[in-house]
Amino acid sequence: MEPAPFFADIAEAPAGGRTVWATAADGVRLRIGYWRGGETGERNGTVLIFPGRSEYIEKYGPALTRLTGAGHACLIIDWRGQGLSDRILADPMSGHVHEFVDYQTDVAALLQTASALGAPEPRFLLGHSMGGCIGLRALHSGLPVRAAAFSAPMWGIRIHPLLRPTALALTTAARSVRQGHRYAPGTSAATYVLEAAFEDNFLTRDRAMWDFMRTQTQRHPELGLGGPSLHWLNEALAETRRLRTMPAPATPCYTAFGTRERIVDTLAIDAVMAGWPNGRLDLFAGAEHEIMMELPEVRDRFLTRVCEAFAGAAG
Repeated sequence: MEPAPFFADIAEAPAGGRTVWATAADGVRLRIGYWRGGETGERNGTVLIFPGRSEYIEKYGPALTRLTGAGHACLIIDWRGQGLSDRILADPMSGHVHEFVDYQTDVAALLQTASALGAPEPRFLLGHSMGGCIGLRALHSGLPVRAAAFSAPMWGIRIHPLLRPTALALTTAARSVRQGHRYAPGTSAATYVLEAAFEDNFLTRDRAMWDFMRTQTQRHPELGLGGPSLHWLNEALAETRRLRTMPAPATPCYTAFGTRERIVDTLAIDAVMAGWPNGRLDLFAGAEHEIMMELPEVRDRFLTRVCEAFAGAAG
């Protein structure tokens, strides 16, 4: 496999990682990272990390350090349209996908890469935000993992109930007149962490983590991404609606979100987890959207519980 770039100077990731290019079945080039387990070895299998919208491998450096230190190998992907993977539109800052099912083609490429790299069994899923949506679909499609964990999964998008029909109608109309490439209302080509102020941001209460994310996109702007396209939003609304009508998978699942969550629909998370027979829902008081980028005590408690859930499922 051809080596892919990795910006170690901004990642705070464990040593010994490897990033490679993989080609999805439809020809899209994807960047995938692989880290072996830490000093304790790979006794605890492999965690497949599904990042959120606009994210990239380097952002998960601290989480990779924590997981590999617990004896897990980790495999993580830049989804199509973000990070260093192929961008979909001529405007590289627009978050876009032709169909949400395309992300499952990326999942297939990730699994093929896991096999090619010899990533150890058993395997587990850790998905954040949009990665939680992609991950739930993958579980319904038979993703071979022992357990799953989700951080603020996008099983619904936070839109006022009275505005949801308007949002669906607007995005559908935009597609029908070939304007789906335009940015969703209230968004632009600007990367959120470079445009917003730390005070009252939607992601984290930890100033150090906020500065960590800002520095990454300042030093390597090619990692940045702006708002979603109207087409992406239309696809996301349809996909989350479909997923909420499906019975929960049998896979053991641990899910958490913060009580100050303002990006994804927490009522949708409540509804999905209420019907999950082997599921546990955890609330983090005062936390914002990025549980793994939150205050040290929050991210440590979350990742500790993730590792405990995976250990329990591994038997």
